Amino acid sequence: MKKNYKFKLYDANRNDNLHDQIYIAARIWNHCINLHKQYYRRTGKHLDLYKLQKYITKLKKRPKYAYWNQLGSQAIQDIPERIERGYKAFFKKTAKHPPSFRKIKNYKSFTLKQAGYKLFDDNRIQINGVTYKYFKSRDIEGAVKTVTVKRDSLGDIYIFIVCEVDQPQVYARTGEMVGYDFGLKTYLKASDGKDIESPLFFKQNADTVQKLNRELSRKVKGSKRRTKARLKLARAHKKTADQRHDWQFKLAYELCGQYAVICIEDLNIKAMQRFWGKQISDLSQYSFIKILKYAASRTGTQIVEISRWYPSSKTCSVCGHVLYELPLRVREWDCTECGAHHDRDYNAAVNILREGASSLGLDTVRPALAG
Repeated sequence: MKKNYKFKLYDANRNDNLHDQIYIAARIWNHCINLHKQYYRRTGKHLDLYKLQKYITKLKKRPKYAYWNQLGSQAIQDIPERIERGYKAFFKKTAKHPPSFRKIKNYKSFTLKQAGYKLFDDNRIQINGVTYKYFKSRDIEGAVKTVTVKRDSLGDIYIFIVCEVDQPQVYARTGEMVGYDFGLKTYLKASDGKDIESPLFFKQNADTVQKLNRELSRKVKGSKRRTKARLKLARAHKKTADQRHDWQFKLAYELCGQYAVICIEDLNIKAMQRFWGKQISDLSQYSFIKILKYAASRTGTQIVEISRWYPSSKTCSVCGHVLYELPLRVREWDCTECGAHHDRDYNAAVNILREGASSLGLDTVRPALAG
């Protein structure tokens, strides 16, 4: 089992070494992309990964490319592997575009595997011969597999450490079940009535972001003041993302501590974004589902996903009658068979709970009472 750690480096002048190495990685990336394109033009075939790695090894011995060695051999070999993974994802149609040239200033990271780094017992790490300090928020467990050095849009440097750890034995527990329907006004509509409201962090910080956007637009391109304004704007966006991420983690662990089984709906996020745009991005429901599944794996809670094609909103949770059509603008409706009055989202949450219980072979979940 792999476990990921993320730590931020202390701000220091020596961090310029890492920025320079990222710039070198960007130049190697663009050189490899150029070789791929030339090889395809001449032969009509894809350039083999191992041939490219051997050629890069010979190339860095030439005086013209000797500065590549500042990056480290394993980080250099990882770059063709990244490109290869990008092409495979494109051919499998899991990526929209194949790997392409990148602006050097926009390149973000490089990865070290078995060599090129050394972790000390305290909050120090040695990367390519230089020692750096980082904010060690938790202990590192397991055998270190890779260390990735990455910078964000603010220019801060982070290290991502991937470790191999033993699979913890987590037992499925018994307890309460709940069904949740994702909404826009209400983040999670609960079958037991304990709804979760979304803070909408982007909406909270919208005035600040708009002000900083106006300030950035007034600055002359290429000037130092424009650079400062861009960093202020990036810092505001990062604050919003950090607030949302922290809230989602706390919520996920709170729910997993309260319920033994959580039933949710498999969402079509792309279709939802086409309808509601940035509001879906602010809710970040796809990210929350990933965090919820991770928290569930650590606590023994079971997550049951209901098919997106199941008509949870159109099905009467009292008698089971399914409406032929129910427009999105209709938030409340009355069943034509039994006359029960339904709140659209609450009714969906109850149906999601029943469907999830049915898929687990449980028959103890009864329909909600009318009214």
